[in-house]
Amino acid sequence: MIRYYNQGNKLTFSNRIKLIKPSSTMALTSKANEMRQNGEDVLVLTVGEPDFDTPDYIKNAAKDAIDAGLTKYTSVDGTPELKKAIIGKFERENNLSYQPDEIIVSAGCKQSIFNMLQVLIDEGDEVLIPEPYWVSYADMVIYAGGSPIMLHTSYEENFDISMIELESKISDNTKLLMINSPNNPSGKYFDRKTLESVADVLQRYHENIYISSDDIYEHIHWHQEKFHNIVNVCPDLKDRTIVLNGVSKAYSMTGWRIGYAAGNADIIKRMKTLQSQSTSCASSISQAAACAALTFECKELPQMKAEYKKRHDFVVEHLNKINGVLCKETDGTFYVFPSFKDYIENNESLKDDKDLAMFLLNEAKVAVVPGSAFGLDGHIRLSIAIDMKSLETAISRITSILS
Repeated sequence: MIRYYNQGNKLTFSNRIKLIKPSSTMALTSKANEMRQNGEDVLVLTVGEPDFDTPDYIKNAAKDAIDAGLTKYTSVDGTPELKKAIIGKFERENNLSYQPDEIIVSAGCKQSIFNMLQVLIDEGDEVLIPEPYWVSYADMVIYAGGSPIMLHTSYEENFDISMIELESKISDNTKLLMINSPNNPSGKYFDRKTLESVADVLQRYHENIYISSDDIYEHIHWHQEKFHNIVNVCPDLKDRTIVLNGVSKAYSMTGWRIGYAAGNADIIKRMKTLQSQSTSCASSISQAAACAALTFECKELPQMKAEYKKRHDFVVEHLNKINGVLCKETDGTFYVFPSFKDYIENNESLKDDKDLAMFLLNEAKVAVVPGSAFGLDGHIRLSIAIDMKSLETAISRITSILS
């Protein structure tokens, strides 16, 4: 017999789950898909998912793993082969050296971030997050018991982090600084000069603050400077930096669910303990595929990057032709994050970016995500991870309805 413990015959939930809200990206995508199922021709520019197929050499590695019977549990923190491939990737592409006990493989980069926060953050701890930020960061921090402290940036200043702002937000309770570069949603890349300034602040005054470096868009990057993370520019911070990455975005492997983290062995050990009591290991077949992705040259990667840049240039050019819209070029990712502030202010029927997103969905049949979901009102995030013909149609609809 099953007993339900409730108050007044009403099912109750934990206080933890009440602290967080559903992802805005997923909510709008679900709404768009519902409209599609009802026969409406909706173009979805919400999801950060490459429209390209996973390269054949990666799929073939997965097939080989199935045929070889590699369908059992693996070590919680990843197969030795994949961890070796990740270590090789860091050495080859980032000039960073790690040992196997400093690496953990998870079911996606999102899980790696979640586990890291659960391991590091306690009640009362503060986590610094530059705006705009990926939608899940703040809720993950809150779920871990911490307080997200936002570092304000502006479109006018190209989302640069002010060192004065950074220092003013640091307190005795600050435990972690979260960096995502290139950034989702803005496409902002924090260059060497910026990272050196951040590192200087953390080294000189705040030796107990950890850093997470979310490098998931590392390969979708067209800034003139070669990709660097904060450990590259300041090796002394390596022991208190957790580098996060995965194969989802660069190799078009979102559904394979493989992410990884590298950092202090004690932190990784505790992330492994947590993972052992939640999901255990990531899929054995996906790990074999990721091993191939990171070991061999991906000839499709430059082609995909070039196509993203082509789409980016098209969207930036055409959105800037709409009165009240400002769309700056980005440094990477497959998002564009234009400002619609002037357009909203001059339109009596729209009070904010959420209204604008719903207007575009209902009238233009184009699904986008409001910038307020990422901590910055008055903006819209458009994913350009969609074929060029569909993207042209989507921009034509947006232009028509807003003009």
